[in-house]
Amino acid sequence: MNKLQAMEVFVQVVDAGGFTRAAENMQLPKATVSTLIQALETALAVKLLHRTTRQVSITADGAAYYERCLRILSDVREAEESLSHARLSPTGRLRVEAPTGIASDVIIPALPDFFARYPDITLELGCSDRPVDLIEEGVDCAVRGGELADSTLIARRVGIIHFATCAAPAYLARYGRPTHPDDLQRHKCVNYFSAKSGKVYDWDFTRGAERIVLPMSGHIALNDSNAYVSAGVAGLGVVQMLNFTMAPMLADGRLELLLADWSSDPLPIHVVYPQNRHLSAKVRVFVEWIAELFSNHPGMRLKTAPRATLPEAA
Repeated sequence: MNKLQAMEVFVQVVDAGGFTRAAENMQLPKATVSTLIQALETALAVKLLHRTTRQVSITADGAAYYERCLRILSDVREAEESLSHARLSPTGRLRVEAPTGIASDVIIPALPDFFARYPDITLELGCSDRPVDLIEEGVDCAVRGGELADSTLIARRVGIIHFATCAAPAYLARYGRPTHPDDLQRHKCVNYFSAKSGKVYDWDFTRGAERIVLPMSGHIALNDSNAYVSAGVAGLGVVQMLNFTMAPMLADGRLELLLADWSSDPLPIHVVYPQNRHLSAKVRVFVEWIAELFSNHPGMRLKTAPRATLPEAA
């Protein structure tokens, strides 16, 4: 038995809450995972996990051993990296999750630069507005927008996103142009709801000392940013969109800016990763690359607050 591999498998089973998910995360057969855990328990002469047909839970001895495994595996990885070129040329599979809109508009177009710097990393980029459980789903790090609710994650704030209100010309031709946020209650609005809770988000507007927060009526609500953009362009209603996503659509006339003298609350962007994990070289370089990418993006850098503007007349 490879003791270090068995420790890694044990940690994955505990984190994932089961053999099947751990096997998927490690890309190993489930039988191999089960065999390694059994061999580890035999070698230690203790029961590490309680197994039923429905769930796997950790024993008291297993919990103590789990904490030691984390420290040992972290020390081993750090020792390996200190004696290799991994810090300069990290290798391996890297699983990252990012919101759909940010992934499509910002991260993916910049990936040729990332792979030019780190050609030995294999990236698995999950694009979804659904908040994932990093540990359960075997994700190394995630890009997240908004305030963070999970205090068990280490977070680095890397950017900020701004929103503006707009609609398609066809919609405005049919329903008219709102001139005040209160006017939107007589319009059709495309709402956005949380993929986690199902809650439909209110809309907020600020102008000087005046602030308005409104639940908007509408005949459609979505939970994916790309679908949300498509709904706005299709003329289904008024939308609140990311400034940098909206800009090319304002320029080519697919959308028109509304309520330009009002602003909406910006959202902070963080990169998060589990705190009980050794920050490997591949995760470290990705976090640094994302921070650099966002700091150079005019719509996301922390120290600026760009406003969407109407395209200049030709």
